[in-house]
Amino acid sequence: MSTPFPKIAWIGLGIMGSPMSENLIKAGYQVTGFTLEQDKLDRLAAAGGTAAGSIAEAVRDADVVITMVPASPQVEAISYGPDGILENAKSGALLIDMSSITPQTSVDLAGAAQDKGIRVLDAPVSGGEAGAVEAVLSIMVGGEQADFDQAKPIFDALGKTIVLCGPHGSGQTVKAANQLIVAVNIQACAEAVVFLEKSGVDLTAALDVLNGGLAGSTVLTRKKDNFLNRDFKPGFRIDLHHKDMGIVTDAARNVGAALPVGAVVAQLVASLRAQGDGGLDHSALLRAVERLSGAQV
Repeated sequence: MSTPFPKIAWIGLGIMGSPMSENLIKAGYQVTGFTLEQDKLDRLAAAGGTAAGSIAEAVRDADVVITMVPASPQVEAISYGPDGILENAKSGALLIDMSSITPQTSVDLAGAAQDKGIRVLDAPVSGGEAGAVEAVLSIMVGGEQADFDQAKPIFDALGKTIVLCGPHGSGQTVKAANQLIVAVNIQACAEAVVFLEKSGVDLTAALDVLNGGLAGSTVLTRKKDNFLNRDFKPGFRIDLHHKDMGIVTDAARNVGAALPVGAVVAQLVASLRAQGDGGLDHSALLRAVERLSGAQV
């Protein structure tokens, strides 16, 4: 890097991107951002960043470009074409895609970027909105060791557990496994909640003692209040978890791995979305279990 603090362009300022970019500003980085919503650009500017009018403008002088968008189609839309990152970023720049997308999309992007002299890391995250705000995300990275080493100070400002998992696409594969575990865990918690409530047990007490034993988990710690209060304001939307379950089931099929329980939970996520709950937090899997158990929700 030319300076200890490379210039950063940030594309995608949603539930995750906004707090993450702000954590980089707090850490001393110059951040120029672009996103489609004006209020998010205003928020970045208020936090001390610079709002750009286009992707091209945001990335032109950047040493590092970070992207955080919903899915593979959006990554492709912002990366390719005359107005995209690859055509407008400078040669030698480092592109860090922190979106959760298919491993193949990451591999393809790294190949296309190499032709432009741009290095790429796939670096999806786990920890949700709270993890983004608190800068305690887990970051799973795919790419070259030297690029990972260069990006490590940036990752340190965003998360706590930061691991290079292998070559391009590896970060996305680990993220897919993460989403499988989280969905199955939320589903198990949701079933327990309905069982406990129908049995007349004090739910607060029950979840406290369960979380202190082998049944305890980060999922239960983070989502306990959502279950207790039926508060499904999105930290991570069902729509996005539906997308991720598609990624993991497809990738598992490609490598010949059977995911019997994961496939069932993927269908439960899909049904929740079909019932109009796609915009709710993934803890709203509880609503699906309630419906199956006879409740009107």
